Amino acid sequence: MALGRNGMVCTSQALASSAGLAMLRAGGNAFDAAIAAVAVQGVVEPYNTGVGGDCLMLAWSAAEQKLLALNGTGRAPRRATQDEYARRGVAALPAQGILTVTVPGAVDAWCMILERCGTRPLGDVLAAAIAYAEDGFPVTEVVSLEWGLSAQAGFLGNDAARACFAPGGEPPKLGQVVRFPDLARALRVIADGGRDAFYRGAIATRIAALSAEHDGLLAPDDLASHASTWVEPIATDYRGYRLYELPPSTQGIVALLALNVLECFDVAGLAPLSPEMLHLRIEAMKLAFADRARFVCDPEHAPIPIDALLDKGYARRRAALLSRERALPAASAGEPLSSETVYLTVADRDGNVVSLINSLFGPFGSGLVVPGTGIALQNRGRGFVLDPAHPNCIAPGKRPFHTLIPAMLCDADGPRVSFGVMGGDVQAQGHLQVVSNLVDHGMNVQEALDQPRFHYLGGAAVALEAAFPEAVRGRLAALGHDLQGPLAAILRGGFGGGQGIMIDPATGAYWGGSDRRKDGSAIGY
Repeated sequence: MALGRNGMVCTSQALASSAGLAMLRAGGNAFDAAIAAVAVQGVVEPYNTGVGGDCLMLAWSAAEQKLLALNGTGRAPRRATQDEYARRGVAALPAQGILTVTVPGAVDAWCMILERCGTRPLGDVLAAAIAYAEDGFPVTEVVSLEWGLSAQAGFLGNDAARACFAPGGEPPKLGQVVRFPDLARALRVIADGGRDAFYRGAIATRIAALSAEHDGLLAPDDLASHASTWVEPIATDYRGYRLYELPPSTQGIVALLALNVLECFDVAGLAPLSPEMLHLRIEAMKLAFADRARFVCDPEHAPIPIDALLDKGYARRRAALLSRERALPAASAGEPLSSETVYLTVADRDGNVVSLINSLFGPFGSGLVVPGTGIALQNRGRGFVLDPAHPNCIAPGKRPFHTLIPAMLCDADGPRVSFGVMGGDVQAQGHLQVVSNLVDHGMNVQEALDQPRFHYLGGAAVALEAAFPEAVRGRLAALGHDLQGPLAAILRGGFGGGQGIMIDPATGAYWGGSDRRKDGSAIGY
């Protein structure tokens, strides 16, 4: 772990962590530092995140003495009707392309966060990202691998994307210095003009022109009318702690449902990597994913019985379906989803604690870069379906189902752990495993993040990281789990990559952890 008394920044890329720390040292608060860091990540991890994506935040505001939750995700275009897709002969949303593009919510979310909670102007906050885009940065190890695999898999969908992210037909190699002059200019426009420069100005015009060129549905009015939403976080108690998550349209409720089921079992004395413990965690996730497939959607378009789902009596009834001796054959979890996402967490000397996620969804999002801007547009529309009976059926102005879930674990005195695990379907599974590691097994934040993970894939299939012993694998197989190798999880988010900050209840010091699965770092001071 990294430890510090005055502040802590944990991200999946060391340059982003350094940018956040520099903002704290310059007198900015945790909100300023979080946006500075995530803006840098949009430059140095461009296949994962950027201003063309979405943002969600869960944060403890020291000034307001309350937990804040912001849904900064975009909505479907106004022309995105079922009739329109039927007219085009589209039976299912594609994985990439212009029809998967929803309004990018990140810039509006950043501006709303800074307006309510920040202390520095947007130009100061974006300065580090602009500098890296303009002057260049060396590509790091994991980023080099994932960037290369994504480019080689054909995720760069237009000439602007290929010119930006694979010039000369080759993605950058480890250590290569990369510059994004178009993105630097776009970031300067945003720094000078704020949200209106993105949603109503020249950038919006370019986004709408790209949509028209590809026969898309996104129009200037969709961008101009966008606004993020302050929402109430949802929570459940787990063995004396309270876990807070974002409400639907995200899958935060899935982690809460799984923990409610796991709490029904006495796990005292079980080792964290024992087959008995893993079996219970996997089975709890199966049931939670079944509920996700049935209920989670945009609550502005369909009712979701959140209180009933989180009721402990409901959890006991669900837990009664499980056996310690045999795996459930299946519990429908819907289509598995991958995600290219960054998660970060920041804390400052005043007690502000930020848990934040920013994402393009798939590798390079829609695969389309807005010419002249270096901005890759997300493909969050893939979270919709075209079945009118399904709660996630596409509709004008509707938010798609989202996998993004920043989290906060609290006790009676306030925040104790700010954390998140990125990676599509593995996010809720990562939350279950990290919280259980912390609460059930007394681990610190670095230990909890570094433990080997499973990734439930659907049906009876489960992928395990290579670190699990053969004896554990054999016992899980005997219980009826269909075990898969690590490669089976790669295109579905892998095994995630997390960051976390623990707050020492005795001293108030920050303990920072950064997942070994990423290029990141935890830096305190």
